Amino acid sequence: MTVPLTPAQPAGLTVQPVDYAPSVGKRLRQEQFGVAVSGIKDINNLTDEEFATIEELLYKHSVVVFENVDLNPDGQFRLTRQFDPQAHEYGHGAKGRPDNKSILHPDLRTIPGTPVQLIGNGLVTDEHVLQGLKSPTQLKHPSHETFHKTQLSAEESEKGYTRFYRWHIDAALYERDPPKVTTLYGLQMPLGKGNIVRYDDGTGDELEVPLGGTAFVSGKVMFDILPAEYKSLAVRALVKYFPHPYVAIGTAKSRSTGLGMETDGLEVPLDELPPWEEKHVKTFPVCWKNPVTGNLHLQVHPSGIKEIIIDPLPSTTARSPSTLCPDGAHLTDLKEVRDLMYKMQRPGIAPELVYVVDWKPKTLALFHNRGVLHSITGAFQPDEVRAFWQNNLASTDIPLGPSAEDVLRYA
Repeated sequence: MTVPLTPAQPAGLTVQPVDYAPSVGKRLRQEQFGVAVSGIKDINNLTDEEFATIEELLYKHSVVVFENVDLNPDGQFRLTRQFDPQAHEYGHGAKGRPDNKSILHPDLRTIPGTPVQLIGNGLVTDEHVLQGLKSPTQLKHPSHETFHKTQLSAEESEKGYTRFYRWHIDAALYERDPPKVTTLYGLQMPLGKGNIVRYDDGTGDELEVPLGGTAFVSGKVMFDILPAEYKSLAVRALVKYFPHPYVAIGTAKSRSTGLGMETDGLEVPLDELPPWEEKHVKTFPVCWKNPVTGNLHLQVHPSGIKEIIIDPLPSTTARSPSTLCPDGAHLTDLKEVRDLMYKMQRPGIAPELVYVVDWKPKTLALFHNRGVLHSITGAFQPDEVRAFWQNNLASTDIPLGPSAEDVLRYA
């Protein structure tokens, strides 16, 4: 099955649904969440027609995958920047890991002369992969063992069980605005191995994934499947994030699903964070409006949230016994904030709603960073080499929230 394109589609370009695993349910298949594109002449130098098609596909299908393409870091930067031509700085900034206390610091190495990041695992010696970084460079794949409150046993890991590491949006969530797109290019990785993701939240949910597969869920689906009373809350709500959120949660621990944090009072106190200003603290709508489709995507980075601000119902909207916060609310109790958001987001990461990219060398994935959540999976041995180039750029605008019409429709 091919995916219909605009009438002006470039000659030779073909688009198909991605290769879904058997675990992917009917909902994602009907949504055509994820498409695979072939026939691009030169991924480093797209024609205007090729880019227009890819941009449309990204906003309509959220994840765009290219197999067996030759990409270089400069080309990756150009491609990423085409989605936001005024953007120029890496999404977390040149100093996006303040004082090296951020939980992101161990995971990123900046390719010299570009905002492209090298990520992965193991001792990397390939000069093409390193692009001027010192050889060898040691990389470490993030593990739930250091981030989650509970861990799988060594025996469970040896049997191939793993967890989602952290469901997130690529965004600094302080001072800089969320990138529109992330580009991820696979260079080296172990092949032919798999894991079983365990949710370990009492549901018994599990998901078979390729080793190191990147998991994606749709913010649109996450919103669409909410009960009506939570849709009403979502279109009226804003989320306020911690200052320097990746530092603030650096001493806290994640839930077993990787979807947000446990609340044990382990966060770094505000007065012990790197210097910060209230004007740079980010507050965003819970729902972000897709600029092409007009759909609402539930887009909250659950790890960094601090407060939820809820507007009252519109005066013309009738109340019912099931209406949540009809008079509005400002939730500041951290456990209450996290528990509410978890209740809203957890249905959207059910196994049948997760698409996982099965990486091979020279695979490139673009994802709509304002329309999906994603997570790393898997645990690698120290001698297993995994190397990727990743790029996203702090945006020049802020995400759009629900329109007045959206609020009236769902509230």
